[in-house]
Amino acid sequence: MARAATRYVCQNCGASYPKWSGKCDACGEWNTLVEEQVAESAPKGLGKTPGRRIEFVALSGVSKEAPRRLSHIQEFDRVCGGGLVNGSALLIGGDPGIGKSTLLLQVTACLAQETRCAYISGEEAVEQVRMRAARLGLVNAPVELASATNVRDIVASLDHADGPRVAVIDSIQTMYIDTLDSAPGTVAQVRATAAELIRVAKRRGITLLIVGHVTKDGQIAGPRVLEHMVDTVLYFEGERGHQFRILRAVKNRFGPSDEIGVFEMGEDGLVEVTNPSELFLADRRGDITGTAVFAGIEGTRPVLVEVQALVAPSPLGTPRRAVVGWDSSRLAMVLAVLEARCGVAIGANDVYLSVAGGLKVTEPAADLAVAAALVSSLTGEPVPADAVVFGEIGLSGEVRPVSQTDQRLKEAAKLGFGRVLMPAPRRSRGGAGEDTLRRVELDHLNDLLPLFQTDSPPPRRGKD
Repeated sequence: MARAATRYVCQNCGASYPKWSGKCDACGEWNTLVEEQVAESAPKGLGKTPGRRIEFVALSGVSKEAPRRLSHIQEFDRVCGGGLVNGSALLIGGDPGIGKSTLLLQVTACLAQETRCAYISGEEAVEQVRMRAARLGLVNAPVELASATNVRDIVASLDHADGPRVAVIDSIQTMYIDTLDSAPGTVAQVRATAAELIRVAKRRGITLLIVGHVTKDGQIAGPRVLEHMVDTVLYFEGERGHQFRILRAVKNRFGPSDEIGVFEMGEDGLVEVTNPSELFLADRRGDITGTAVFAGIEGTRPVLVEVQALVAPSPLGTPRRAVVGWDSSRLAMVLAVLEARCGVAIGANDVYLSVAGGLKVTEPAADLAVAAALVSSLTGEPVPADAVVFGEIGLSGEVRPVSQTDQRLKEAAKLGFGRVLMPAPRRSRGGAGEDTLRRVELDHLNDLLPLFQTDSPPPRRGKD
């Protein structure tokens, strides 16, 4: 008979230890080790029974494209790669109250018009889900509801030929397998429950949508192996003070892994935003110092957002650095380049930087827009109201070209901008928006400074 052994497993990274300690040596988190019972068994070899020979095929060949099920919510279908694939498993994470359950209920209600869908909640009772559906105007949607946490019962309800084709599990941290002694939400339970649900989804061709909690660092709670088990990982992001919500794909086996979908939270639920640039710039005011419009790329879509900066004298010995929506280490690099390579005395001031609208910008192409907003706030001269800015800044101060320039220019021209501050291209080539946008090409960050000096005209380089 197998002997039960006690192990202490970190609930953040999944590392196990023979005894308890206050800190996990693998991930550095404190007070995350939980005692779990592990059944030990002697390792066994393959034995004398031969295995089945695997049939190999050539790398070349024609494979059918996986059929997709459309929810007709374009922003959601875009992030999923064009729709949901039968037999796939999607993991959706986000902060509490950000709108994960609202989004999935709206998606399920749309899918239920064409196929059988089940919404299984482990956190809320059926009446609570019905109240949300009534608020969203979805009471007549043919969605099958259930409140359950036992995976054995859930699998028995899904694993038959005429079962649901789409199933929502809200959330994986509340599910448990009764053969394990650990509590729901622990590493062992999350890993085992996800494996059982994914197994029945693959066998029956069910599209499985799993909701996952996130930690204080914004990562999906539980072991990272959970993200490896599923086909798609989506993060639902947004600030509580903003009505915008961003659905971002970080892993997708059936489509691009860097696509985003934009939604607006309203009284009637989430409303998809087909033109995010126009919405992010709706409250923008011209001739305001410390602001610059950045032409970015999110996945395959160009997005224009406003970068806001405030540079103020610091009353403290150590100046403050506050960043919202951008990388703080990237801001420190831009400040260092401005001071060391351009002679801009900015290091002794408090610096506050924010990306308006709640969008998190990750691409280095925002360096030049951030630098323009900082210099504008420091000098008191606004960035031209009809200009968009993009470009990467190197440590020597050079402004480097970025990818997908034509798409950025086309989006800027569509929204009525007249000029663009951009890196000098490596070679001359035609592009979208070249006939309508005045291009101010910058080789070095020093070329940006004359724009904020009233006694000298701005540089006019490139094609006007």
